[in-house]
Amino acid sequence: MKSLIVFVTSLTAALLLVPATVLFVEVTFSLRRIGASLTIGRERRRAAVLMPAHNEALVITTSLRSIMPQLVGSDRLVVVADNCSDRTAAVVRSEGVEVVVRSEPMRRGKGYALDFGVRYLEQDPPEVVVVIDADCLVTAGSIDTLVRLCAASQRPVQALHLMRAAKGAGLRTRIAEFAYVVKAQVRPTGLHRMGLPCQLAGTGMAFPWACISNASLATGHIAEDLKIGIEVARIGSPPLFCPEALLTSALAATSEGSQSQRTRWEHGHIDVILSDALRLLTTGILNMDVKIIAMALDLSVPPLALLSLLNGVIWIAGALVLFATNSPTPVLIASVSASLIAVSVFLSWRHYGRHVVSLSDLSFAVFYAIIKIPLYARFLVARQLNWVRTKRDGEK
Repeated sequence: MKSLIVFVTSLTAALLLVPATVLFVEVTFSLRRIGASLTIGRERRRAAVLMPAHNEALVITTSLRSIMPQLVGSDRLVVVADNCSDRTAAVVRSEGVEVVVRSEPMRRGKGYALDFGVRYLEQDPPEVVVVIDADCLVTAGSIDTLVRLCAASQRPVQALHLMRAAKGAGLRTRIAEFAYVVKAQVRPTGLHRMGLPCQLAGTGMAFPWACISNASLATGHIAEDLKIGIEVARIGSPPLFCPEALLTSALAATSEGSQSQRTRWEHGHIDVILSDALRLLTTGILNMDVKIIAMALDLSVPPLALLSLLNGVIWIAGALVLFATNSPTPVLIASVSASLIAVSVFLSWRHYGRHVVSLSDLSFAVFYAIIKIPLYARFLVARQLNWVRTKRDGEK
């Protein structure tokens, strides 16, 4: 019986060692000065920027105005006003931007809106489709960079998308911003510098027309970006990361908005890990495809707080096993994982996160992880399955 307990605990610790190691490798390679070169085509292809929007009248104007000066020639900007009950469509029209209205209350979610927009574009298809969320600011030159790279590579391209905390935001929000930096900048940069694909992030995504027009977009899954990235990778078009193109948007400042935002992101991510990571890894191994294997391993890394919590639980279990059986194996494996996670977090902070949070403040991240335990517990008993829009700051 004791040997079985040791085996099970050691195996669980070893399984958690995999994402900890993947995280460490990605962070380490993100520190390299040189990486894979991207061929950005000289010829500017015709593009359509597609923007799904659900009740975004308060924020969409700023986003539209950051995009419109970047359009050239016969480029189009099309907004899908999706099941809106506010003035989103009217605001868009007042800016002189093309808008189509979708009203299907029983089929809610960003995936359905994207599919509706793509079907609309079929009347006059562009060569490249760029997907931008309605709350994003697009840095000058980013649309051009995405379109050129996408057209030259004939693969989906993911821009660097950063979530910013408001000035004077509390510690929890700033730690959340840092965690997003690790997820959206540090790890994809490491993969990019290894010449490997990245996950899609939902906004700042550019697709060749043939790729997006044949993708299965019409889904209400709350992590539709990860799902789309997995699908296009399986058909031979794993996404490229393009750090030269930058989009920013705001982290929710209110407690209600923040809770909704994090629940959607993390429940969706965990669900995709459980449903797709092993299948994607198997596909990569059977086809001896290094890029697919890399995407599967990257996908297997859970949210940083959850990875830390799980490893802490296994470390405690390993310590109890050591006390009961005198076997140090589980606690040693868990200690290695903990060290890899800690070093990864420190290196990420040192090279990418100093402007976000101080090192002394980052030491409170363990408490940030602990207070998220109810969020992860709800995944087991009442996981979020349906898309829920994050309440914008200033909304009643």
